[in-house]
Amino acid sequence: EFEVFNHLHFSNNQCKPGKIFNMFATADGLLTQEDWLSDDGIQQVFMTNVFGHFLLIRNLEALFGRSGCTSQVIWTSSSNASKSTFSLTDYQHSQGQESYSSSKYATDLLSVCLNKHYNNKGLFSSVVCPGFVLTNLTFNIFPPIFWTIITPIMWLIRIFTNSFTLSPYNGTEAMVWLFTQKPESLDPMVKYHSCTSGVGNTYVATYKMDIDIETAEVFYQEVLKLENQMTTKLQITGDNS
Repeated sequence: EFEVFNHLHFSNNQCKPGKIFNMFATADGLLTQEDWLSDDGIQQVFMTNVFGHFLLIRNLEALFGRSGCTSQVIWTSSSNASKSTFSLTDYQHSQGQESYSSSKYATDLLSVCLNKHYNNKGLFSSVVCPGFVLTNLTFNIFPPIFWTIITPIMWLIRIFTNSFTLSPYNGTEAMVWLFTQKPESLDPMVKYHSCTSGVGNTYVATYKMDIDIETAEVFYQEVLKLENQMTTKLQITGDNS
């Protein structure tokens, strides 16, 4: 379990002056529609897929954009991110049944706002979609016999649907491509998709995100409030482990 303030507690004075972050990529997440409250009182999927990464970025802020160098944050989002599953009044999705989809849309919103608030400090944020990748996360959803039967069919589907990257190697195409670009030249409203053709060639496709700037800003401020609440709670309990 990812206990946010027990295992993720940085301070700016712990950041060594000589260290610079050129790129930071979020990856770990929970691929589940079952959700529960963490020990910190936060919905587990939201905490793991969104809030934990946001806290890490905030605490590494002193290392971004140093010495005139640009820094880049790359969020691993999903084609499953949907505006219809996200609500500002329930951004942790405690009342819904599509927590994964909601959390991935939340990362899209945060990426847009990070650019708004941090571009002038040399930090640029982008969002990628790795496509449909077969990993231990997906293998655990259904029994092994299902994957034995369905995997050959998926290879055939890829002829018509190039989002079926299938392998982790192919799924990283967009992230690797972004690393070779100038962060300041990238469109903050675009999601970069890893794609694989029917014959196995990888490439990057771009799609405009369905993002409302005002909604993104309101959500960003709500997450900042949540961060302050958790920080205050940590100070009161004196738990600095």
